[in-house]
Amino acid sequence: MAAAGRVARVVIDSPLPQLDHLFDYSIPEELAEEAVPGVRVRVPLRSAGRVADGFLVEVGDPDDGFEGALSPLEAVVSPARVLTPGVWRLARRLADRSAGTASDILRLAVPGRMVRVEKAWLAARSSGVLRPDTPAEGGTTPEATAGVRGYGERVLEEAVARDERIALRAIPRLVPLPDGTWVGEWAVTLASLATDCWRGGRTAIVAVPDHRDLEQLSAALAAVGATEAVVRADAGQPNADRYRGFLEALSGPRIVIGNRSVVYAPAERLGLIVVWEDSDPLHAEPLSPYVHTRDAALVRQELEGCALVLSGNIRSVETQRLVELGWLRDVGPERVTTAKVVLTANQQADEPAARAARIPSTAWRTAREALTGDSGRPRGPVLVQVARPGYAPVIACANCGQAARCMNCHGPLHQTRAGAPPSCTVCGRLATDWRCEHCEHTRFRLVTVGSGRTAEELGRAFPGTRVILADGDHPVQRIGPAPALVVATRGAEPIAEGGYQAVLLLDGERMLARESLHVAEDCLRWWQSAAGLAAPGAPTVLVGVSGPLARDFATGRLVEFAHEELVDRRELRFPPAVRLASVTGAEATVEEVLAAVDPALLIDVLGPAAVEPEGGPARATRATNDQVRAVLRFEYARGMEVAAAVRAAVVKNATRRRRAPAGKPGYRPAPSLRVRFDDPEIL
Repeated sequence: MAAAGRVARVVIDSPLPQLDHLFDYSIPEELAEEAVPGVRVRVPLRSAGRVADGFLVEVGDPDDGFEGALSPLEAVVSPARVLTPGVWRLARRLADRSAGTASDILRLAVPGRMVRVEKAWLAARSSGVLRPDTPAEGGTTPEATAGVRGYGERVLEEAVARDERIALRAIPRLVPLPDGTWVGEWAVTLASLATDCWRGGRTAIVAVPDHRDLEQLSAALAAVGATEAVVRADAGQPNADRYRGFLEALSGPRIVIGNRSVVYAPAERLGLIVVWEDSDPLHAEPLSPYVHTRDAALVRQELEGCALVLSGNIRSVETQRLVELGWLRDVGPERVTTAKVVLTANQQADEPAARAARIPSTAWRTAREALTGDSGRPRGPVLVQVARPGYAPVIACANCGQAARCMNCHGPLHQTRAGAPPSCTVCGRLATDWRCEHCEHTRFRLVTVGSGRTAEELGRAFPGTRVILADGDHPVQRIGPAPALVVATRGAEPIAEGGYQAVLLLDGERMLARESLHVAEDCLRWWQSAAGLAAPGAPTVLVGVSGPLARDFATGRLVEFAHEELVDRRELRFPPAVRLASVTGAEATVEEVLAAVDPALLIDVLGPAAVEPEGGPARATRATNDQVRAVLRFEYARGMEVAAAVRAAVVKNATRRRRAPAGKPGYRPAPSLRVRFDDPEIL
């Protein structure tokens, strides 16, 4: 209810932490009808007569005892109520949890305004021609009435109806849709769950890592008869389409699908949130306050009481922790299917053709039998997964072995094709006059082999066989059932009609050599995703990896791997056993933040220690050379208290007056303090 004499409480669209609270404004008589919660507004700021954008969060009575005069609202930008109460509560809770600002969350949740799109939506709403909230009576198709397969009759549907929290083990196989399109079984499972939720009059939100998963999910939703309900919220969409989808989600119960930001989508009667592959790094938000999709989904489920499903080809360690705490219920398929995995050493092959293609004899024979049908299995395509795209991603000095660096910007050099001179991956300059900075040698050698060179070598090893290259520069979504060698980087594997007749996983040792706390988990997900693209009974060959990780992959002990990984992290006090917060900035500023946090709230503090600036030493400037970082470790129960103390220190640092540099009297340097909670790559 809006009326003159009441107070409009507004959140201002600003990244400044000192402005992260609600501001009170009076409502002029002429804006009394339009000033309702959720609309975009413009408000005056007292500094230099500026006007700021914001959202009207609530309308209420003035605070008791306040006798001053409030500044009036400048304008109501649009009558569209784009900020729902549920999204505002979520933004406020996540900002407080991560010591960030609510406006940063709202910037992800509410797309920029497209005037023509909004006017068309308002006109359609006023004329009553919006899409129906639920399907018309008798409008369901036979496919739409089918339940979720492989988990028992209506087991998952009833769990969602009871608003349960589930850790769902996916079925790793490909299935055909009625129109002949092949997708992962996981897409059909999630599409059926979301459709059942929508047909019950509630909204379902499904978050997937990338556009490839989104295309599979869209095809599965069309197959189960839910096309009329689907709203797509994808960061890759044009701005107009994205805003149109956002407004459509405001129009009643829908099935909203998209990447990580879809978890903030407005939802009327929210019934289900699904996160697919929560261990994928693409779910880690790169923008402040860096909230992971899984964390946002967990908080939103807690606030709104809907059902929650975390699913994937593997069980993430974070999800396993929640299962062992009893927060999530473990649900698996009735019949466990395990890929046929063969482990082989990365030794030199006996066959000359296999040696030239740098694959061992076992992998070479497996590929040949799949391509020719010698093993009695049907002939078909073979998938070869490699670690890196390009021709030679890393090159080194042929004399001393040091990594070759650009003489212009010190960036790493690579070779893009056979016979081409090396070039810099940062500035693009050709290293035609390259000389090693360590030994003055002028020749280089190839250290790693990328997808391009692997495809070239396999083409020589299997003459007459079609070779398909699939990576970031050569995207391929689907291929047919004809025999072919498909060389793909991790995550870029196309779907083969009927599945691959063999899957070769190369470069396993190189993948495991990456410095990351999640490297084993990432490798297991990459391998399991590739193995899930194989035809029933087709072999998967893992080259050059042994030990517990290879054993767990070969035997399908994916949940056991997550449990053992969690046990190790508890002993080391690594995430997710504990929470982390990193504080980066000038040494004196970091010390002030550490002093503001009560030591009794923390397990310990690591550092401060010097950090290398982004882009390497060659990118360092005078302002970044003195950057240090400290890492705070604390229990989950202390998270809100630690975040509040850190945020208070951030606000204090942001409001401090800074002396202008010599020669720049009107310039004030911005604060350089950076805080990040739950950084996945901090260790």
